[in-house]
Amino acid sequence: MNRPFCHLFEGLSEIQLERLNTLMEEISVKKGQRLFREGEAAELLYCIKQGAVEMLTALDDHIELPIAILRSEGGYLGMSSLVPPYIYSLSARSYEDSILTVIKRSQLMEHVKDDPEMGYFIMSNLAKTFLDRLKETRQEVKIHFKTLFKVMQF
Repeated sequence: MNRPFCHLFEGLSEIQLERLNTLMEEISVKKGQRLFREGEAAELLYCIKQGAVEMLTALDDHIELPIAILRSEGGYLGMSSLVPPYIYSLSARSYEDSILTVIKRSQLMEHVKDDPEMGYFIMSNLAKTFLDRLKETRQEVKIHFKTLFKVMQF
């Protein structure tokens, strides 16, 4: 398996990346295949090597609302596996046939305990992703409110 690139691991040294590579498993998922459900224990972190993954939130037991489609090579999901209480905050399913790399939280955390610098870079990258997604959410809210106000003015 080639060393998978994942934005979460930007800034790590070649040695650190090689150590992480030994923990990663490459998987192929078919379009529509469920990766995890909102509310489940978050044990796995996923990096997108090829394809796309749809993120969803449950409105009720039978309806899920699409939140985003992650398409970028190097993108990642399952961030809840790195943050207590380690519960997935969204659901994920493959939007198209995809190739992902998977790493178990427990194994990643063992490496982080032994290498605090690795933990620093991972958490810095995670914070950046949270902030980027928060900005995207704010933009979406602005668009919805502008639309709502325009409708109310007529």
